[in-house]
Amino acid sequence: MSVEANMSYGSAAAASEKSAMRRVLSSAAIGQFVEWYDFVIYAYSATIIAKLFFPNSDPTAALLSTFAVYAVGFIMRPLGGFLFGSLGDRFGRQKILSFVILLMGCATVGIGLLPTYAQIGILAPILLVVCRLVQGLSAAGETIGSNSFVAEHAPADKRGLYVAFTWSFAVIPPIVAALLVLGLTNSMTPEAYGSWGWRIPFLISGPLALVGLYIRNVLEESPAFKATKAAKRVTTSPISEAMRSQKRQMAYSFGLTAFSALSFYTFVGYFVSYLTTTVGLTSNDALISNSIGLSIACVTMIVSGGLSDRFGRKPILILGLVVTALSCVPAYLIAAQGNLVSAIIGQGMLAISCGLYWGPVGIALMELFPTRTRFSASAISYNVAYTIFGGTAPFVGTWMVLQSGSKIAPAIYMAIVSVIVFFVVLAIPETSRRSMIHKEDIAEA
Repeated sequence: MSVEANMSYGSAAAASEKSAMRRVLSSAAIGQFVEWYDFVIYAYSATIIAKLFFPNSDPTAALLSTFAVYAVGFIMRPLGGFLFGSLGDRFGRQKILSFVILLMGCATVGIGLLPTYAQIGILAPILLVVCRLVQGLSAAGETIGSNSFVAEHAPADKRGLYVAFTWSFAVIPPIVAALLVLGLTNSMTPEAYGSWGWRIPFLISGPLALVGLYIRNVLEESPAFKATKAAKRVTTSPISEAMRSQKRQMAYSFGLTAFSALSFYTFVGYFVSYLTTTVGLTSNDALISNSIGLSIACVTMIVSGGLSDRFGRKPILILGLVVTALSCVPAYLIAAQGNLVSAIIGQGMLAISCGLYWGPVGIALMELFPTRTRFSASAISYNVAYTIFGGTAPFVGTWMVLQSGSKIAPAIYMAIVSVIVFFVVLAIPETSRRSMIHKEDIAEA
Protein backbone atom coordinates (compact mmCIF):
# COMPACT_ATOMS: atom_id res chain seq x y z
CA MET A 1 0.00 0.00 0.00
CA SER A 2 1.40 3.41 -0.94
CA VAL A 3 2.24 6.13 1.54
CA GLU A 4 -0.63 8.23 0.22
CA ALA A 5 -3.03 5.32 0.62
CA ASN A 6 -1.81 4.71 4.19
CA MET A 7 -2.29 8.36 5.04
CA SER A 8 -5.74 8.35 3.49
CA TYR A 9 -6.69 5.20 5.40
CA GLY A 10 -5.35 6.66 8.65
CA SER A 11 -7.24 9.90 8.16
CA ALA A 12 -10.46 8.02 7.43
CA ALA A 13 -10.00 5.84 10.51
CA ALA A 14 -9.33 8.88 12.70
CA ALA A 15 -12.40 10.64 11.32
CA SER A 16 -14.49 7.52 11.95
CA GLU A 17 -13.24 7.33 15.54
CA LYS A 18 -14.06 11.00 16.15
CA SER A 19 -17.52 10.52 14.68
CA ALA A 20 -18.13 7.49 16.88
CA MET A 21 -16.94 9.42 19.94
CA ARG A 22 -19.31 12.28 19.12
CA ARG A 23 -22.21 9.82 18.95
CA VAL A 24 -21.22 8.35 22.31
CA LEU A 25 -21.02 11.81 23.87
CA SER A 26 -24.36 12.81 22.33
CA SER A 27 -26.02 9.65 23.59
CA ALA A 28 -24.69 10.08 27.11
CA ALA A 29 -25.50 13.79 27.20
CA ILE A 30 -29.11 13.26 26.10
CA GLY A 31 -29.51 10.43 28.59
CA GLN A 32 -28.17 12.57 31.42
CA PHE A 33 -30.44 15.40 30.35
CA VAL A 34 -33.57 13.23 30.29
CA GLU A 35 -32.80 11.56 33.62
CA TRP A 36 -32.17 14.76 35.54
CA TYR A 37 -34.85 16.74 33.74
CA ASP A 38 -37.38 14.12 34.77
CA PHE A 39 -36.26 14.28 38.38
CA VAL A 40 -35.92 18.04 38.78
CA ILE A 41 -39.13 19.01 37.01
CA TYR A 42 -40.93 17.35 39.91
CA ALA A 43 -39.01 19.52 42.38
CA TYR A 44 -39.72 22.70 40.42
CA SER A 45 -43.40 21.74 40.32
CA ALA A 46 -43.50 20.92 44.05
CA THR A 47 -45.78 23.81 45.02
CA ILE A 48 -48.53 23.02 42.49
CA ILE A 49 -48.21 19.27 43.07
CA ALA A 50 -48.68 19.86 46.80
CA LYS A 51 -51.95 21.70 46.12
CA LEU A 52 -53.29 19.18 43.60
CA PHE A 53 -52.29 15.91 45.25
CA PHE A 54 -52.26 16.82 48.97
CA PRO A 55 -55.03 19.45 49.25
CA ASN A 56 -56.19 18.64 52.79
CA SER A 57 -52.93 19.64 54.45
CA ASP A 58 -51.71 23.05 55.51
CA PRO A 59 -49.22 24.54 53.00
CA THR A 60 -46.07 23.53 54.90
CA ALA A 61 -47.30 20.00 55.57
CA ALA A 62 -48.35 19.64 51.92
CA LEU A 63 -44.89 20.76 50.78
CA LEU A 64 -43.26 18.28 53.15
CA SER A 65 -45.55 15.55 51.79
CA THR A 66 -44.54 16.46 48.26
CA PHE A 67 -40.85 16.32 49.12
CA ALA A 68 -41.45 13.01 50.92
CA VAL A 69 -42.83 11.62 47.64
CA TYR A 70 -39.76 13.16 45.97
CA ALA A 71 -37.60 11.13 48.34
CA VAL A 72 -39.66 7.98 47.67
CA GLY A 73 -38.23 7.93 44.14
CA PHE A 74 -34.82 7.31 45.66
CA ILE A 75 -35.96 4.20 47.53
CA MET A 76 -35.83 2.32 44.24
CA ARG A 77 -32.36 3.54 43.35
CA PRO A 78 -30.43 0.86 45.27
CA LEU A 79 -32.66 -1.80 43.72
CA GLY A 80 -32.12 -0.25 40.30
CA GLY A 81 -28.38 -0.21 40.96
CA PHE A 82 -28.44 -3.94 41.71
CA LEU A 83 -30.63 -4.72 38.70
CA PHE A 84 -29.15 -2.54 35.96
CA GLY A 85 -25.60 -2.80 37.30
CA SER A 86 -25.69 -6.57 37.09
CA LEU A 87 -27.29 -6.57 33.65
CA GLY A 88 -24.84 -3.95 32.36
CA ASP A 89 -21.81 -5.95 33.48
CA ARG A 90 -23.21 -9.22 32.10
CA PHE A 91 -24.67 -8.09 28.77
CA GLY A 92 -23.05 -4.73 28.02
CA ARG A 93 -23.75 -1.05 28.57
CA GLN A 94 -25.50 -0.14 25.30
CA LYS A 95 -28.59 -2.36 25.60
CA ILE A 96 -29.23 -1.41 29.23
CA LEU A 97 -28.89 2.31 28.54
CA SER A 98 -31.47 2.07 25.74
CA PHE A 99 -34.00 0.43 28.05
CA VAL A 100 -33.31 2.83 30.93
CA ILE A 101 -33.98 6.02 28.94
CA LEU A 102 -37.28 4.62 27.64
CA LEU A 103 -38.42 3.61 31.12
CA MET A 104 -37.60 7.03 32.57
CA GLY A 105 -39.48 8.85 29.83
CA CYS A 106 -42.60 6.71 30.33
CA ALA A 107 -42.65 7.35 34.09
CA THR A 108 -42.37 11.12 33.69
CA VAL A 109 -45.04 11.30 31.00
CA GLY A 110 -47.17 9.22 33.39
CA ILE A 111 -46.96 11.97 36.03
CA GLY A 112 -48.07 14.50 33.43
CA LEU A 113 -51.15 12.41 32.67
CA LEU A 114 -52.19 11.65 36.27
CA PRO A 115 -55.64 12.68 37.54
CA THR A 116 -55.53 14.87 40.64
CA TYR A 117 -56.84 14.30 44.15
CA ALA A 118 -60.01 16.21 43.31
CA GLN A 119 -60.68 13.78 40.46
CA ILE A 120 -59.88 10.36 41.93
CA GLY A 121 -59.18 10.96 45.63
CA ILE A 122 -56.50 9.02 47.49
CA LEU A 123 -55.63 7.05 44.36
CA ALA A 124 -53.97 10.19 42.93
CA PRO A 125 -51.07 10.40 45.42
CA ILE A 126 -50.73 6.60 45.28
CA LEU A 127 -50.24 6.70 41.51
CA LEU A 128 -47.84 9.61 41.95
CA VAL A 129 -45.75 7.43 44.24
CA VAL A 130 -45.79 4.59 41.69
CA CYS A 131 -44.50 6.89 38.96
CA ARG A 132 -41.80 8.18 41.27
CA LEU A 133 -40.76 4.61 42.07
CA VAL A 134 -40.38 3.81 38.37
CA GLN A 135 -38.39 7.03 37.88
CA GLY A 136 -36.08 6.04 40.71
CA LEU A 137 -35.59 2.53 39.31
CA SER A 138 -34.62 3.77 35.87
CA ALA A 139 -32.49 6.68 37.11
CA ALA A 140 -30.35 4.20 39.02
CA GLY A 141 -28.88 2.90 35.80
CA GLU A 142 -28.49 6.09 33.78
CA THR A 143 -25.68 8.12 35.34
CA ILE A 144 -23.33 5.23 36.06
CA GLY A 145 -24.14 3.52 32.77
CA SER A 146 -23.57 6.70 30.74
CA ASN A 147 -20.38 7.60 32.59
CA SER A 148 -19.04 4.06 32.16
CA PHE A 149 -19.87 4.11 28.47
CA VAL A 150 -18.12 7.45 27.89
CA ALA A 151 -15.10 6.62 30.06
CA GLU A 152 -14.59 3.27 28.32
CA HIS A 153 -14.71 4.93 24.88
CA ALA A 154 -12.68 8.05 25.68
CA PRO A 155 -8.92 8.51 25.10
CA ALA A 156 -6.99 8.28 28.35
CA ASP A 157 -5.88 11.92 28.36
CA LYS A 158 -9.46 13.24 27.96
CA ARG A 159 -11.51 10.93 30.14
CA GLY A 160 -12.06 13.52 32.84
CA LEU A 161 -13.06 16.20 30.34
CA TYR A 162 -15.43 13.95 28.39
CA VAL A 163 -17.17 12.48 31.43
CA ALA A 164 -17.48 15.94 33.00
CA PHE A 165 -18.92 17.28 29.74
CA THR A 166 -21.63 14.61 29.53
CA TRP A 167 -22.34 14.82 33.26
CA SER A 168 -22.68 18.60 32.95
CA PHE A 169 -25.89 17.86 31.06
CA ALA A 170 -27.27 16.85 34.45
CA VAL A 171 -26.95 20.51 35.44
CA ILE A 172 -28.64 21.88 32.32
CA PRO A 173 -32.11 20.31 32.96
CA PRO A 174 -32.71 22.36 36.12
CA ILE A 175 -32.00 25.49 34.08
CA VAL A 176 -34.37 24.39 31.32
CA ALA A 177 -36.97 23.28 33.87
CA ALA A 178 -36.74 26.55 35.77
CA LEU A 179 -37.08 28.67 32.65
CA LEU A 180 -39.91 26.48 31.35
CA VAL A 181 -41.85 26.73 34.61
CA LEU A 182 -41.09 30.47 34.71
CA GLY A 183 -42.37 30.91 31.17
CA LEU A 184 -45.54 28.92 31.78
CA THR A 185 -46.43 30.61 35.06
CA ASN A 186 -45.91 34.07 33.53
CA SER A 187 -47.74 33.39 30.27
CA MET A 188 -50.75 31.60 31.76
CA THR A 189 -53.35 32.51 34.33
CA PRO A 190 -52.92 30.79 37.71
CA GLU A 191 -56.15 28.89 37.03
CA ALA A 192 -54.94 27.59 33.66
CA TYR A 193 -51.53 26.59 35.03
CA GLY A 194 -53.12 24.80 37.98
CA SER A 195 -55.63 23.06 35.71
CA TRP A 196 -53.40 21.78 32.88
CA GLY A 197 -50.34 23.96 32.33
CA TRP A 198 -48.27 22.22 35.00
CA ARG A 199 -48.51 18.99 32.97
CA ILE A 200 -46.61 20.38 29.95
CA PRO A 201 -43.07 20.03 31.39
CA PHE A 202 -43.73 16.38 32.26
CA LEU A 203 -45.16 15.51 28.84
CA ILE A 204 -42.13 17.01 27.07
CA SER A 205 -40.03 14.15 28.44
CA GLY A 206 -41.62 11.70 26.00
CA PRO A 207 -40.11 13.08 22.76
CA LEU A 208 -36.75 13.66 24.49
CA ALA A 209 -36.57 10.04 25.59
CA LEU A 210 -37.40 8.80 22.08
CA VAL A 211 -34.56 10.87 20.57
CA GLY A 212 -32.14 9.42 23.12
CA LEU A 213 -33.40 5.91 22.44
CA TYR A 214 -32.85 6.31 18.70
CA ILE A 215 -29.24 7.46 19.15
CA ARG A 216 -28.42 4.70 21.61
CA ASN A 217 -29.74 1.98 19.36
CA VAL A 218 -27.10 2.74 16.71
CA LEU A 219 -24.09 2.80 19.08
CA GLU A 220 -21.46 0.09 19.42
CA GLU A 221 -20.53 -1.47 22.73
CA SER A 222 -17.58 0.07 24.60
CA PRO A 223 -14.03 -1.12 23.74
CA ALA A 224 -13.34 -2.02 27.38
CA PHE A 225 -16.37 -4.30 27.58
CA LYS A 226 -15.50 -5.83 24.19
CA ALA A 227 -11.97 -6.58 25.40
CA THR A 228 -13.27 -8.14 28.61
CA LYS A 229 -15.74 -10.23 26.64
CA ALA A 230 -13.07 -11.31 24.13
CA ALA A 231 -10.87 -12.44 27.04
CA LYS A 232 -13.85 -14.43 28.36
CA ARG A 233 -13.65 -12.51 31.63
CA VAL A 234 -17.24 -11.23 31.72
CA THR A 235 -18.59 -12.47 35.04
CA THR A 236 -22.02 -14.01 35.48
CA SER A 237 -22.20 -12.75 39.08
CA PRO A 238 -20.72 -9.22 39.13
CA ILE A 239 -22.53 -8.17 42.31
CA SER A 240 -21.24 -11.03 44.44
CA GLU A 241 -17.74 -10.54 43.03
CA ALA A 242 -17.83 -6.82 43.81
CA MET A 243 -19.12 -7.46 47.32
CA ARG A 244 -16.40 -10.02 47.87
CA SER A 245 -13.33 -8.31 46.44
CA GLN A 246 -14.08 -4.57 46.15
CA LYS A 247 -15.57 -3.55 49.48
CA ARG A 248 -13.00 -0.79 50.00
CA GLN A 249 -13.54 0.70 46.53
CA MET A 250 -17.31 0.61 47.08
CA ALA A 251 -16.88 2.41 50.40
CA TYR A 252 -14.80 5.07 48.63
CA SER A 253 -17.47 5.35 45.94
CA PHE A 254 -20.19 5.79 48.58
CA GLY A 255 -18.21 8.54 50.30
CA LEU A 256 -17.41 10.39 47.08
CA THR A 257 -21.06 10.25 46.03
CA ALA A 258 -22.41 11.39 49.40
CA PHE A 259 -21.31 14.99 48.93
CA SER A 260 -22.13 15.00 45.23
CA ALA A 261 -25.69 13.83 45.98
CA LEU A 262 -26.29 16.25 48.84
CA SER A 263 -24.91 19.29 47.05
CA PHE A 264 -26.61 18.55 43.73
CA TYR A 265 -30.06 17.94 45.14
CA THR A 266 -29.75 20.84 47.53
CA PHE A 267 -29.13 23.00 44.50
CA VAL A 268 -31.73 21.58 42.13
CA GLY A 269 -34.32 20.11 44.47
CA TYR A 270 -34.38 22.46 47.41
CA PHE A 271 -32.93 25.90 46.79
CA VAL A 272 -35.84 27.38 44.82
CA SER A 273 -38.28 26.35 47.57
CA TYR A 274 -35.83 27.63 50.20
CA LEU A 275 -35.68 31.05 48.54
CA THR A 276 -39.46 31.33 48.17
CA THR A 277 -40.71 29.82 51.45
CA THR A 278 -37.87 30.64 53.87
CA VAL A 279 -36.27 33.76 52.43
CA GLY A 280 -39.43 35.24 50.93
CA LEU A 281 -38.10 35.79 47.43
CA THR A 282 -40.57 35.86 44.58
CA SER A 283 -40.91 32.71 42.49
CA ASN A 284 -39.58 34.49 39.41
CA ASP A 285 -36.46 35.75 41.17
CA ALA A 286 -35.84 32.36 42.77
CA LEU A 287 -36.01 30.56 39.41
CA ILE A 288 -33.87 33.16 37.62
CA SER A 289 -31.15 33.16 40.28
CA ASN A 290 -31.12 29.37 40.46
CA SER A 291 -30.74 29.13 36.68
CA ILE A 292 -27.80 31.53 36.73
CA GLY A 293 -26.15 29.60 39.55
CA LEU A 294 -26.55 26.29 37.73
CA SER A 295 -25.13 27.80 34.52
CA ILE A 296 -22.03 28.77 36.48
CA ALA A 297 -21.81 25.24 37.91
CA CYS A 298 -22.12 23.71 34.43
CA VAL A 299 -19.14 25.65 33.10
CA THR A 300 -17.11 25.09 36.26
CA MET A 301 -17.51 21.33 36.22
CA ILE A 302 -16.39 21.02 32.59
CA VAL A 303 -13.29 23.08 33.37
CA SER A 304 -12.52 21.12 36.54
CA GLY A 305 -13.00 17.79 34.73
CA GLY A 306 -10.42 18.88 32.17
CA LEU A 307 -8.07 20.05 34.94
CA SER A 308 -8.31 16.62 36.56
CA ASP A 309 -6.83 15.07 33.39
CA ARG A 310 -3.80 17.29 33.86
CA PHE A 311 -3.35 17.44 37.63
CA GLY A 312 -5.15 14.30 38.83
CA ARG A 313 -8.56 13.63 40.34
CA LYS A 314 -7.65 14.04 44.01
CA PRO A 315 -6.26 17.60 43.94
CA ILE A 316 -9.35 18.96 42.17
CA LEU A 317 -11.75 17.02 44.41
CA ILE A 318 -9.97 18.31 47.50
CA LEU A 319 -10.07 21.88 46.18
CA GLY A 320 -13.82 21.64 45.65
CA LEU A 321 -14.45 20.30 49.14
CA VAL A 322 -12.25 22.88 50.87
CA VAL A 323 -13.84 25.78 49.01
CA THR A 324 -17.32 24.42 49.81
CA ALA A 325 -16.60 23.99 53.52
CA LEU A 326 -15.36 27.57 53.73
CA SER A 327 -17.98 29.23 51.55
CA CYS A 328 -21.34 27.46 51.98
CA VAL A 329 -22.38 29.28 55.19
CA PRO A 330 -21.45 32.73 53.80
CA ALA A 331 -23.19 31.77 50.55
CA TYR A 332 -26.42 30.97 52.38
CA LEU A 333 -26.18 34.17 54.43
CA ILE A 334 -25.81 36.22 51.26
CA ALA A 335 -28.61 34.36 49.45
CA ALA A 336 -30.90 34.88 52.46
CA GLN A 337 -30.81 38.69 52.11
CA GLY A 338 -34.03 38.47 50.14
CA ASN A 339 -33.25 40.14 46.81
CA LEU A 340 -32.34 38.89 43.33
CA VAL A 341 -28.74 40.12 43.34
CA SER A 342 -27.90 38.52 46.69
CA ALA A 343 -29.58 35.27 45.60
CA ILE A 344 -27.42 35.20 42.46
CA ILE A 345 -24.21 35.94 44.38
CA GLY A 346 -24.93 33.34 47.06
CA GLN A 347 -25.80 30.61 44.60
CA GLY A 348 -22.88 31.62 42.38
CA MET A 349 -20.52 30.94 45.28
CA LEU A 350 -22.04 27.52 45.81
CA ALA A 351 -21.99 26.82 42.08
CA ILE A 352 -18.24 27.38 41.80
CA SER A 353 -17.36 25.28 44.84
CA CYS A 354 -19.73 22.43 43.98
CA GLY A 355 -18.83 22.56 40.28
CA LEU A 356 -15.16 22.09 41.14
CA TYR A 357 -16.10 18.84 42.87
CA TRP A 358 -18.72 17.59 40.41
CA GLY A 359 -16.30 17.81 37.46
CA PRO A 360 -13.83 15.05 38.43
CA VAL A 361 -16.03 12.94 40.71
CA GLY A 362 -17.79 11.14 37.83
CA ILE A 363 -14.61 9.79 36.26
CA ALA A 364 -13.07 9.07 39.67
CA LEU A 365 -15.96 6.71 40.44
CA MET A 366 -15.45 4.86 37.14
CA GLU A 367 -11.70 4.44 37.51
CA LEU A 368 -11.96 2.78 40.91
CA PHE A 369 -13.37 -0.45 39.42
CA PRO A 370 -12.44 -3.00 36.74
CA THR A 371 -14.66 -3.31 33.66
CA ARG A 372 -16.11 -6.68 34.70
CA THR A 373 -17.75 -5.18 37.81
CA ARG A 374 -17.65 -1.43 37.09
CA PHE A 375 -21.36 -0.97 36.41
CA SER A 376 -22.51 -3.09 39.37
CA ALA A 377 -20.08 -1.92 42.04
CA SER A 378 -20.32 1.77 41.21
CA ALA A 379 -24.10 1.73 40.61
CA ILE A 380 -24.83 0.10 43.97
CA SER A 381 -22.61 2.37 46.07
CA TYR A 382 -23.59 5.46 44.06
CA ASN A 383 -27.33 4.86 44.34
CA VAL A 384 -27.27 3.96 48.04
CA ALA A 385 -25.49 7.26 48.69
CA TYR A 386 -27.96 9.15 46.50
CA THR A 387 -30.85 7.60 48.39
CA ILE A 388 -29.46 8.62 51.77
CA PHE A 389 -28.04 12.05 50.95
CA GLY A 390 -29.72 13.14 47.71
CA GLY A 391 -33.29 11.97 48.07
CA THR A 392 -33.59 13.43 51.55
CA ALA A 393 -31.87 16.77 50.82
CA PRO A 394 -35.04 18.86 50.18
CA PHE A 395 -36.91 17.26 53.06
CA VAL A 396 -34.00 17.55 55.51
CA GLY A 397 -33.32 21.15 54.47
CA THR A 398 -36.96 22.14 55.02
CA TRP A 399 -37.13 20.23 58.32
CA MET A 400 -33.88 21.71 59.67
CA VAL A 401 -35.06 25.28 59.04
CA LEU A 402 -38.41 24.56 60.71
CA GLN A 403 -36.84 22.91 63.74
CA SER A 404 -33.95 25.31 64.30
CA GLY A 405 -35.46 28.54 63.04
CA SER A 406 -32.10 29.23 61.39
CA LYS A 407 -31.90 30.03 57.68
CA ILE A 408 -28.34 28.68 57.51
CA ALA A 409 -29.03 25.26 59.07
CA PRO A 410 -28.83 23.46 55.67
CA ALA A 411 -25.48 25.17 55.00
CA ILE A 412 -24.02 23.86 58.25
CA TYR A 413 -25.18 20.35 57.30
CA MET A 414 -23.47 20.67 53.90
CA ALA A 415 -20.26 21.97 55.47
CA ILE A 416 -20.10 19.02 57.87
CA VAL A 417 -20.60 16.48 55.08
CA SER A 418 -17.93 18.19 52.94
CA VAL A 419 -15.39 17.91 55.77
CA ILE A 420 -16.15 14.20 56.25
CA VAL A 421 -15.81 13.50 52.53
CA PHE A 422 -12.54 15.45 52.50
CA PHE A 423 -10.97 12.67 54.58
CA VAL A 424 -12.43 10.05 52.25
CA VAL A 425 -10.75 11.72 49.28
CA LEU A 426 -7.43 11.75 51.13
CA ALA A 427 -7.69 7.95 51.47
CA ILE A 428 -8.53 7.05 47.87
CA PRO A 429 -5.81 6.20 45.32
CA GLU A 430 -5.07 8.55 42.44
CA THR A 431 -6.66 6.95 39.38
CA SER A 432 -6.15 9.44 36.53
CA ARG A 433 -3.32 7.45 34.93
CA ARG A 434 -5.04 4.08 35.36
CA SER A 435 -6.29 2.15 32.33
CA MET A 436 -10.02 1.47 32.16
CA ILE A 437 -9.14 -2.16 31.39
CA HIS A 438 -7.72 -3.59 34.62
CA LYS A 439 -5.59 -6.70 34.93
CA GLU A 440 -8.52 -8.80 36.12
CA ASP A 441 -10.50 -7.83 33.01
CA ILE A 442 -8.23 -9.74 30.67
CA ALA A 443 -6.48 -12.32 32.86
CA GLU A 444 -7.04 -14.37 35.96
CA ALA A 445 -6.11 -12.42 39.09
